[in-house]
Amino acid sequence: ATEEKEEMEELQAYNRRLLHNILPKDVAAHFLARERRNDELYYQSCECVAVMFASIANFSEFYVELEANNEGVECLRLLNEIIADFDEIISEDRFRQLEKIKTIGSTYMAASGLNDSTYDKVGKTHIKALADFAMKLMDQMKYINEHSFNNFQMKIGLNIGPVVAGVIGARKPQYDIWGNTVNVASRMDSTGVPDRIQVTTDMYQVLAANTYQLECRGVVKVKGKGEMMTYFLNGGPPPS
Repeated sequence: ATEEKEEMEELQAYNRRLLHNILPKDVAAHFLARERRNDELYYQSCECVAVMFASIANFSEFYVELEANNEGVECLRLLNEIIADFDEIISEDRFRQLEKIKTIGSTYMAASGLNDSTYDKVGKTHIKALADFAMKLMDQMKYINEHSFNNFQMKIGLNIGPVVAGVIGARKPQYDIWGNTVNVASRMDSTGVPDRIQVTTDMYQVLAANTYQLECRGVVKVKGKGEMMTYFLNGGPPPS
């Protein structure tokens, strides 16, 4: 009986670790609660979330070229190393307000301010942290290019606003976020310029108020949104 109890405790601990690897801590805690019904839908409305899409713009060309030489696996290995580098960066303490949402092909999606412990309504530190993370990814990509003799070009899009966060699926639960804010952040990436970080007016206003270095790109045609004024993020606040 004692051995069975120990095995059960080990299994429960393993399941907890597994859940913490695929869901944010506060969401995992909800799913581990004993009183929760299996068919209960988990969702949360968040009023001011910063959303980032970062894509390697020329990765598909790189893959096709290598696949023709039977080196497609090497290409995927390199992509895995790049994503692993990004994962390591987001796990740094200074980016604790951020949450990786998912990767879609060679696009990395992250957000900040998704719960009470990471949302800073007054200081907007969660928004600044995502901007800092975006700039760090650009630096990391330059480093990767220098050391792998490649010329990957990254486009990053940032936006802020309300989202709905939730978990879909039972056997393979997937945490994700939805809403117009997410769609526009994705458009900031897709309509962006290689090696630049494009942000919306809402994002610009917060960052400019905190002395980040930005420049106006001008009006951009955005699918489903018409014309939007956008900006490029060039750097953080000047040293004090």
